[in-house]
Order: sequence, then structure tokens, then C-alpha cells
Amino acid sequence: MAASNHPAHDPVPRPLDHLAERGTRDAPALVLRDRILTHRDLAARVALLAGWLANRWSAGDRIASWAAKGELTCLLPLAAARAGMVHVPINPLLKRAQVAHILSDSGASALLATASRLKSLEEQDIPAGCVAMSEEDAWQEAERVDAMLPPSERDPGELAAILYTSGSTGKPKGVMLSHANMWLGAVSVAHYLELADDDVTLAVLPLSFDYGQSQLLSTWYAGGSVVPLDYLFPRDVAKACAKQSVTTLAAVPPLWVQLGDVEWPEEAVTSLRRVTNSGGALTSEIISGLQVKLPNTKIFPMYGLTEAFRSTYLDPALVAEHPTSMGRAIPFAEILVIDDEGNVCEAAEEGELVHCGPLVAQGYWNDPERTTERFKPAPAASTYGGTAVWSGDRVKRDANGLLYFVGRRDAMIKSSGNRISPQEIESAALATGLVAEAVALGVPDTRLGHAIHLVVRGDEGAGADRLARQLAKDLPNFMQPQVIHWREAMPLNPNGKIDRTALAAEIGA
Repeated sequence: MAASNHPAHDPVPRPLDHLAERGTRDAPALVLRDRILTHRDLAARVALLAGWLANRWSAGDRIASWAAKGELTCLLPLAAARAGMVHVPINPLLKRAQVAHILSDSGASALLATASRLKSLEEQDIPAGCVAMSEEDAWQEAERVDAMLPPSERDPGELAAILYTSGSTGKPKGVMLSHANMWLGAVSVAHYLELADDDVTLAVLPLSFDYGQSQLLSTWYAGGSVVPLDYLFPRDVAKACAKQSVTTLAAVPPLWVQLGDVEWPEEAVTSLRRVTNSGGALTSEIISGLQVKLPNTKIFPMYGLTEAFRSTYLDPALVAEHPTSMGRAIPFAEILVIDDEGNVCEAAEEGELVHCGPLVAQGYWNDPERTTERFKPAPAASTYGGTAVWSGDRVKRDANGLLYFVGRRDAMIKSSGNRISPQEIESAALATGLVAEAVALGVPDTRLGHAIHLVVRGDEGAGADRLARQLAKDLPNFMQPQVIHWREAMPLNPNGKIDRTALAAEIGA
């Protein structure tokens, strides 16, 4: 009836900061550009950063970070948790309007960021009572205070992080994750990927994503090491895999398409044990390309929800025979396929994917209405009970228990691994004053997953260049429309509303 999976021994969740204490003390834990931190160093630096946070702010305060991958952004998830605070990682690709919303919505007490990013903000973007500080100043002050905070004994049910994700109804919403959510997520991934203390993970995904944070947490749970990388070109990823003898690489479909076009050094091919994918489905073409480039590397297709961390993975042994499957539930997840009457679907019957169990987040920060819509009582068939995430995704389960994605109920656009709210793009277009109506749609694209097309009503001759320039200023790169369609009138449905279905059919969305 349900798809579920557990490690042989279900560990009791622990405070998240205990991940800093797991590795062999003199083994590498974090490979930075200018130095390598051993697991002993990792534990000491987390203790130092946590001590400074506890000296400066109060338990429960939200500590935001907005920076590229480095020592601060990698250690802050553990240090904030140890200090009893809540980490709010902000995607470095976001721009001032989105950052201002996250700071305001979360009630952040601190923003730790690169100096250049701080300069891009205006005074009104930083809420009253929020201290904005550069990474360099934060570390200097932490070292001056020199207060080492030992491992905590916090309740694993305490809130540890708020991860902001785009919602179909507009501005980003904050998903609340507890110590237990993140600890068990790390245990789960380390278990089914079979990570070991000699594994080296190349962290190319943004650390503001749950998938990105998992690169760190699951590797450190296993006692391995992480190499953070902000790459400019796909070939940089392949070169880094060779240089660092990388064993584990996580990416999203658009990056896998690009990596299929570059030459892989023999050293990278030899060292790479496993690759993982989420943020969109792998096509048969991508899989076959990876199998040619990396013939001895295990491929792990996965499906996840920020609201429940990760839901399913496909065993690499099944990829060749079932390349389009989402697989089965990961450890600590119970995945049910539920019909419109609330019953478990039979094999081959389409229903909604419902995720139950201890990986389910605590809801949306400061948003009880949307929390009630998505976080609802688990179906009667659940062995876990309690609260479940009703995903809105339509799936089917075959006779062997393998799950297959059918489609989404909402209008979210998935481009370059990012879940993008159409309304956020539309609002930005309308705010320019250059158009009277706007509709953002995702058009299938081999490299991006979906290319963003924006249909607008207005005077193309007067506003085309200005609209593109303003959107480039107001929206992050991954939200930029690939194509802007100008219309003198929008199609309307019988209710007098813009007919999105007609527009989608017209442009091939």
C-alpha cells in the first residue's frame, strides 16, 4: 500500500550541531580555496562561531546569511543550531527585493553577507533591529570574543532553519525545519547513498536549498569531506572532480545536460562513485549520456519537496530498466498515493503524492493559512499518522511499487532546478508600469527543464527594451524570461479571467 524504507537501526534524532563531532579528527572535513579544515578544525570553528552568536544574540533569533560558498555559509547551519538560533540561508543569486522580503518576513536579527552584497541593499531593505555585517567582520569579531560553545543538548524538535522556497501564489515562503528534520535527513541520505568516511562531495548546489545543504550534512554524518564550488563554467565542475578526487556529485537536470557536453578528465571518471539528481526529472537521453561519460558511476535519480526534505530515490540497479521512475521512499519517509476520496490508490491509478513521517517540516513561517493548505493530517492508511505534506504532485505506482511522476496541480515553473513562482515574475513586470497585464509560463526546454516565457499586454514599441532592462535589474538571473511575447489583448475564459490554458497552448507551454 505504501512505499517506505528504513535503515537497519533507526537512530534517535540528535541536535544538529552534533554533526560537527562525527568525523575522524585528523581527516579532512572541508576543503576551502585557501586551506583545508580537518574534522577537528570543523568542530573547533563551529564552537567558536556558535559562541560568538550566543554572546551577541538570543536563542530563537533568526540569523540570515547571503554569501557564496565558504567557511561561514558552510558552518553557520551547525553553529546557529548549537547557539539555539535559527539559520535563514538566502540564495546568493537573489537580488535586493527578494532579500528584503526574506529579512522582513523572517524577522531576522542578523544578516551575515559578503561586503559587495551588503552594498547592493538600500537602507529600507534591512529591518529595524537587524544587524548587517560582512563575513570578514563576523569572523574577526568571533575570534576576538573567543567564546567556545560545546556541543548542545537541545531538543531535536526545536526549530533550526527556515528555508525560503518559491510559492505558486507569489513571494517566497519560509519552510520551518527542526533539528530532527535535518539530522534524520542527513542519516537517510548517507544510508541509501552508502556514504563513507573516505567520500569526497563536490558541493556545487546553492546551500540555500535543502538539496544543497544535504551535500554538507549527509557527508559530515558519514565522516567524509566537502569541497564547496561556485563554478562559472560546466568544465570547472569536471576539472574540480579530477583535482579533488571527488566521489559524490549532486546536480540538477540542466547542469547534467551541460556536463554531458564537456570532456571529463580520466581522474574524474575514475574517482566518481555516485551522482545524484533532483530538482526535475532526468530524461532517458541525460541518463544514457551519463552512462557513456561515467560508465562505472552509480546514478541516483531522486524526487524531493522542501516541505519534507526528500521523498524518493531510484536504486541505481533499476535505472537502466526504469529510467523514468521516481523510485521508492527514502529512509524515514512514508509515501502514499491518495485518490480524491482520501483512499490509497491501486497500482497504475493516478493520485496525489502524500509524504508522511519525521522528515515532514513544521510548516511555513508566519503563514498559518498556507500551512493549513499544504500540511494536513496524514491519511488513515499512514503508519506514522500525525501531519503529512500533501504535495500537489500527481503520481502513479506500478505493480512493483515504483513511483512515476504524472504532473503538478499548481502553476509552478521549474527552471535550472529552481522552483519559480509565476506570480513573482508577473508582479515584477506589472510593477514596472510598462505593461497592463502579464502571464508567466514555463515552456519545456531540453537544457533548462522549463524556459520562462512572459506574455504581456502593452505597447511593445514603447516598452520592450525598457521592460527587459528593468526585469534584469529586479529579478535574479534564474527568473529572467527567455522570451517576452507582446499582445494587444489577452484571451479571456468564460469567467472573464485571462485564459492561461489558451496562452499556454499558443506558445507551447
